[in-house]
Amino acid sequence: MSIRINIEKAKEIQRNRWRALRGPKLAALDVIFMRALENGDTGLQSAIVASKTALRDVTLTPFPSDDPADIASFFPDCLS
Repeated sequence: MSIRINIEKAKEIQRNRWRALRGPKLAALDVIFMRALENGDTGLQSAIVASKTALRDVTLTPFPSDDPADIASFFPDCLS
């Protein structure tokens, strides 16, 4: 009897890890955005919007392969 790995389930588990990691990052960016808004720093506001968009879209990031080890070790750059 061989062990079969459900690749789609493995990917979803990893995406859930990403969701957990992005939560605090989004919250921190909210604080920085409010300060930039108060200070009228539109450049910083734009940069934060781009970062928040990348974090929200992180679950759309394609995996490098269907190898279980690659899936488990892969983290998009925006989560670093």
